[in-house]
Amino acid sequence: MAEQARDRNDSRLTERGRATRERILRAAADMMYVRGVSSTTLDEVRAASGTSKSQLYRHYPDKDALVRDVVALQAAELLKRQHQLLQRLNSLRGLERWRDVLVEHNALRNGAYGCPLGSLASELADQDEEARKALARHFDSWEGLLRTGLERMKDSGVLRSDADPGELATGLMAALQGGYLLAQTAQDVKPMRIALDMAIGHIKTYAASAEDASPPAGSPSGH
Repeated sequence: MAEQARDRNDSRLTERGRATRERILRAAADMMYVRGVSSTTLDEVRAASGTSKSQLYRHYPDKDALVRDVVALQAAELLKRQHQLLQRLNSLRGLERWRDVLVEHNALRNGAYGCPLGSLASELADQDEEARKALARHFDSWEGLLRTGLERMKDSGVLRSDADPGELATGLMAALQGGYLLAQTAQDVKPMRIALDMAIGHIKTYAASAEDASPPAGSPSGH
């Protein structure tokens, strides 16, 4: 309902109003990702976005409203990237390429800021029930992309019939989020790679043939 209300409000905005709102939202998303939600104030967002108080409060009357739109923005952009990476997942090599893309991207900042959604969840899950529910839906969508890829692998015979794509996808997501957290703490992506390697290693125990479980040849793809 809240998202529908925002859509209706957006439809009433002028092009200039939409641009102002986008500028505020982008500034808030960047600051909250780097500094955290609790350490980001509306005054700082206003200054970073180059907007007046009246402009800021016209679009976002309180911080909660802004935070919820930041959650929606981060989720939409992350899930779009993940869909591009996972929409054709059908092999263990593809799963390893997915791992490489995530680790290499996180290495650009030495793992300093963690997962855009995971970082928000760690702050908001016990503070904002609406945000918590939205984050849970977004994580479920992300996990669903993995689950669908694993189901394709099972259906095509890459994985054995006793493999449970749902459980394996949950394990992968848990390894990924734990890896993001350890990498953020250490400012080193090595723990993230180890966590994902172990999760993928477990999936390989369900491989239908030795060929499917062999290490990938050549360099990983990037995105």
